[in-house]
Amino acid sequence: MESDLEAAESDVVIVGSGSAALSAALRAAVGGLRVTILEKTELLGGTSAMSGAGTWIPANHHARAAGIEDSVEEAIAYIRAASPEGWQQEEDDRWVAFARTAPVMLRFLEEHTPLRFALTHEPDIFAECPGGKRQGRMLSPLPLRKALLGAYAKKLRASTLPHLFTYHEAYDGDLYHHPLQAGLRFGHRLLYRLTTQRRGQGSVLITGLLKGCLDNRCRIETGARVVELMMQPDGAGVAGVVAERGGVRRPYLARRGVVLATGGFEWDDALLDRYFPGPLDWRGSPRANEGDGQRLAASAGAALARMDQANIYPALPTRYEGRPHGIPLIFQAEPHAIVVDRNGRRFVSEYDYNIGEALDRRDPLTGMPKHLPAWVVADRRFLRQAPPLLWYARQKPNALVRASSLPELAAKIGLPPAALEQTVARFNGFCAAGRDLDFHRGESVWEQFKAGGPGRAMAPLEQPPFLAMPLNRSILGTKGGARTNERGQVLRPDGSVIPGLYAAGLAMANPIGTRAIGAGTTIGPNLTWGFICGESLLRDNRAL
Repeated sequence: MESDLEAAESDVVIVGSGSAALSAALRAAVGGLRVTILEKTELLGGTSAMSGAGTWIPANHHARAAGIEDSVEEAIAYIRAASPEGWQQEEDDRWVAFARTAPVMLRFLEEHTPLRFALTHEPDIFAECPGGKRQGRMLSPLPLRKALLGAYAKKLRASTLPHLFTYHEAYDGDLYHHPLQAGLRFGHRLLYRLTTQRRGQGSVLITGLLKGCLDNRCRIETGARVVELMMQPDGAGVAGVVAERGGVRRPYLARRGVVLATGGFEWDDALLDRYFPGPLDWRGSPRANEGDGQRLAASAGAALARMDQANIYPALPTRYEGRPHGIPLIFQAEPHAIVVDRNGRRFVSEYDYNIGEALDRRDPLTGMPKHLPAWVVADRRFLRQAPPLLWYARQKPNALVRASSLPELAAKIGLPPAALEQTVARFNGFCAAGRDLDFHRGESVWEQFKAGGPGRAMAPLEQPPFLAMPLNRSILGTKGGARTNERGQVLRPDGSVIPGLYAAGLAMANPIGTRAIGAGTTIGPNLTWGFICGESLLRDNRAL
């Protein structure tokens, strides 16, 4: 298909419109560059718009104002201590760049957008590690009116999460366990937001970023799928992109460079089967996340890395845009519940924030998940503790299995009955003794925070009927893509830079992989890597 339109010219072309994309666009535009943002769908914000927008930023100015001591050096030490073994050798330059830039990025956003952030109460996930903190690194944005965006307000992507609540309120009000009480507690605020069209979480994050981009004259085009990278005549670098809108292709020249920030590839079934074989429950991102950025980078000769990493998170069934979808909810972390593998054995603390990493643990010989299919097994108090669970379970028939005894339950879900009984008996013994000797459930700072205090994470399974729900991997976004350097520049397999090509967010080989080190180590790093790309574009003045 040939183009019948003249080439559009700008200094920078941003592919995507999530948090990484808009952060890159804003930084470049504030620096005086002409920026074009191309979004594949008719809606703006990508996975970030659907998110809770918890944002992990170490050494930030809000913590300093609250009297919480932190430093870039402590953050670097923490990232090194909390990350998977062997990653430091490959990722350390990027970790250092993130830790140094993140606090600068946060202040920049508050100076150049209407966004305002506030600290949450959450600790680092590995707060006991060197450099870890019990508070001060997790933030979330305060509500804004969608009307700030004018006509673009109608293009803001909706979420499966209730964005009438802020991230703070959803946690502080324990919305999942006590939805009616939370609604009553914050009723006056919610009514005000309804009447003024204010929203929180991912909706406010994207509203604020878009407002900043619009105020700085970024050009935004929706329904524009980038299908090709334009290379310089000598093939040495990227000169722009070709995008398709309404069946017509048009070239977009980029004098400084192109930023790939298209999200993950979780909705491309072939790529997902290749890098995440085995059972999958739900996907929780826009269906447009089909790996466009990864393919575009590869077409320019980029090295792809970390393709087996993802934001893997517990999820329950819901509907989105009229189709089955996943809503991210930590539903397995309840006192009268455990998680067992296909052999009926526990393999992780149920309160571990990184339970997704355990679900995805691979057999080195086969490459398949070691523990799947996995199940949440509980007694009848499980449903009383989490009333919304029944509503979500109705979204998928037979998702919730009941039985009058553990052997009967095991037979219904295909587990060895004796093994399940032994596992439950061992766990009940730990409850009586007050300590989980296998997985130390409820002992870490994070797990005590999640449970609501010491000694509140464990209670026995002993009251029938017994219940089971599947808990396999649900993916909110893959984290593999173009390998970049500490400046966001895309690299070839030999380590050389592809001039004019940058990547950020979930389209890059993300240096914070499946293992989260803070509850907001998707959004925080994504914003930061977008900002880093914008900074690099301001410095890299190419002559085309």
